[in-house]
Amino acid sequence: MANVVLIGMPGCGKSTIGVLLAKALKMNFLDTDAAFQNRQGRRLQEIIDEAGIDAFLQMEEECVLAIDVKNTVIATGGSVVYGEKAMRHLHEHGIVVYLKLPYDEIEKRLSNLDSRGVTLRQGQTLRDLYNERIPLYEKEADIVFDPGRMHIDETAQALKACMDDRMGEKK
Repeated sequence: MANVVLIGMPGCGKSTIGVLLAKALKMNFLDTDAAFQNRQGRRLQEIIDEAGIDAFLQMEEECVLAIDVKNTVIATGGSVVYGEKAMRHLHEHGIVVYLKLPYDEIEKRLSNLDSRGVTLRQGQTLRDLYNERIPLYEKEADIVFDPGRMHIDETAQALKACMDDRMGEKK
């Protein structure tokens, strides 16, 4: 089975939903942020602070390009959409799903911007980042999925049904 690749803003639930979706689809799960941190031996925020955003994005893309998995739900870092080669690689091996949440919900969920590893440039606000990324997520998405006000379990089940339909595995 092809991979299911989750993209979207930090805080939209890619990792949390990804774990539940992987269980529901009987697939493996991979969090690229965790793989990136393991590969670098340091936390995302440390990489940003020490190497800078541009170097961070390059390292993130290299990490994603090294991913060689099948039958896996992949939760990506929110900045993966800046890497054209990384996105091409993810598209070649899976279905890309954008988890779309409105700005006010993202803002509620992200109280720890200084330590979370979000690639905010000097003077850039979360709103600026949101506005910059939304067109990129929409451009890269094979499927745009808006969970609305669904609970996380409902979101995973709705996404499972969507994937079953998309992959032709109606159950």
